[in-house]
Amino acid sequence: MNSPSTHPTLFSNARLVLADEVVHGSLLCQSGTIASVDLGHSALPGAIDLEGDYLLPGMVEVHTDNFERHLMPRPKVRWDDAPALLAHDAEIAAAGITTVLDALGVGESDPDSVRGSEWTSVLECLAEFSGRGVLRAEHLLHVRCELPAPNTLDLFAPFIGNPMVRMISLMDHTPGQRQWENIEHAWIYFTGKKGWSQAKFEERVALSKEHQARYAQPHRSYFTDYCKQHGVALASHDDTTVAHVEQAFAEGATVCEFPTTVAAAQAARERAMATIMGGPNVVRGGSHSGNVSAIELARLGLVDIVSSDYVPGSLLSATVRLTETAGLSLPAAVAMVSRNPAQSIGLHDRGSIAIGLRADLVQVRMTPLGDGRQQPVVRAVWRGGVRVV
Repeated sequence: MNSPSTHPTLFSNARLVLADEVVHGSLLCQSGTIASVDLGHSALPGAIDLEGDYLLPGMVEVHTDNFERHLMPRPKVRWDDAPALLAHDAEIAAAGITTVLDALGVGESDPDSVRGSEWTSVLECLAEFSGRGVLRAEHLLHVRCELPAPNTLDLFAPFIGNPMVRMISLMDHTPGQRQWENIEHAWIYFTGKKGWSQAKFEERVALSKEHQARYAQPHRSYFTDYCKQHGVALASHDDTTVAHVEQAFAEGATVCEFPTTVAAAQAARERAMATIMGGPNVVRGGSHSGNVSAIELARLGLVDIVSSDYVPGSLLSATVRLTETAGLSLPAAVAMVSRNPAQSIGLHDRGSIAIGLRADLVQVRMTPLGDGRQQPVVRAVWRGGVRVV
């Protein structure tokens, strides 16, 4: 499924979403890449008539927890690796994502959690299925490292030297700071999603401060050094203050994930760090953690990349919501889910509709909603010129 098509494919009667404009035209794919982009309708035999639908570059997702959700669909319920991967892959591709960095978390003192588990079998399954060419999307890795967790380095061991690792993010979910500055929001999340009791939550909060003081800085030093030595993109996570951004930038971070305040996002922009915000934040109109709104940051010009985070379908919906609520053009919004994330991890062969780039494409039809908004609907997806959805 991942071998580029050797047969030419011509798309006609499409609204092509280019880097700076939307044009009505046709597009020719040859040997897995875009061979030509032309204005107007093509009457050549064999052309695929897109019936006036939009043709977007395949989306590039650099941070999604969706694979973890399939691996553990309920607290303490571990699913088999292969069916979890295939279900995740199908959902990703159906959302219009052709390149995905599966965000896998390492570091968690709870052995019943997916992030407290050993990752070797999952990585072997991912490598095997990618090698067999049975996956719809191209899968790479984003390793999310929980700095205060005692077992983070042990759980990271299977990832060492793995060429699929393209990004590492430094996380610290100690309640009372960053994402969980509001303890009440932390309580709702951990008791609701993870099924913790009130007693367990209070015990973990007390223990987390001790672990933070002991492990966070040594682990931080290890991972910043690892990224420098292996050429892996380094990302900060949930920066709240300017000092958080300054520290990450000084350590070599080029990406600022989910800043929780305007001040942090502005500090990242001043340092030319690519800022990621969540698609669910855009679609919902606000953060589930009570932090800054992605739409507010987009209006201020402080968002570079949109990530689907925990809802793959939010990526495409967010692009349209940004045009409706933040004043972005469709090409500018689409760049946040294609070209910008691709460039942030050094994938310069995809992310735009342009001659010579990979023919990763998504056919999208806009469906009017009763409230005057539009809902994008994925009708077909091609990767390397091969239809996968």
